[in-house]
Amino acid sequence: MKLDILAIAAHPDDVELSCAGTLMVHARQGMKTGIIDLTRGELGTRGTPEGRILEAQEACRVMGVDVRENLGLADGFFQNTREDQLKVVAAIRKYRPDIVLANAIDDRHPDHGRAAQLIKDSAFLAGLRKVETFDENGQPQQAWRPKQVFHFIQDRYFTPDFVVDISEVIDLKLEAIKCFKTQFLADKDHEPQTYISSPEFFDSVIYRAKMLGKMVGVPYAEGYTSAKMLGVRSMKDLINETT
Repeated sequence: MKLDILAIAAHPDDVELSCAGTLMVHARQGMKTGIIDLTRGELGTRGTPEGRILEAQEACRVMGVDVRENLGLADGFFQNTREDQLKVVAAIRKYRPDIVLANAIDDRHPDHGRAAQLIKDSAFLAGLRKVETFDENGQPQQAWRPKQVFHFIQDRYFTPDFVVDISEVIDLKLEAIKCFKTQFLADKDHEPQTYISSPEFFDSVIYRAKMLGKMVGVPYAEGYTSAKMLGVRSMKDLINETT
């Protein structure tokens, strides 16, 4: 299946927190969307890898994305090496996305910035025909390079190069996040509390979306940075309802 947009992220729940709204908005426009989780989040303080996979599947149902896979890289220890690059290259070639959404270029969790570089480099390598990868049936894959790689904004704030209006799907975004019951809004159970398990962290996701939306005059938005210059075919594509 060819996808229009493929979100690739270090951990199950990275996408839900950062770019779920964007995926849903574009799915409503008839685009094909998907998610690749690099790891199972097995080093997470709360929950289990098996439980995280089930939570990710439920969130996938809420978001209505077309595909979701997990590459099973080592949480906390994956690297931007040839071995890990080839796994990401194979995933990109499998789905041939026009746009890749990737982790933040730098963040509180070191996996996020490392994943950003791994994904960015792999997206380039995927376009080189002499880089050999094979599909599930052992057949050679065709080279494919996404047109754009955009990095979503996570815990640390970066001034976005553009934002996507997600006002129409904000409730579904929050529902998708809540699918990760072991990770969020879980401050009354018997597992250790973490930076992300408190109501205050969940509220911060809402505040961030409100703040980014306010910048362009809409209720809620998600923001992205881009290493490449961006262009539009029509000025009508620009949103700016502020005065």
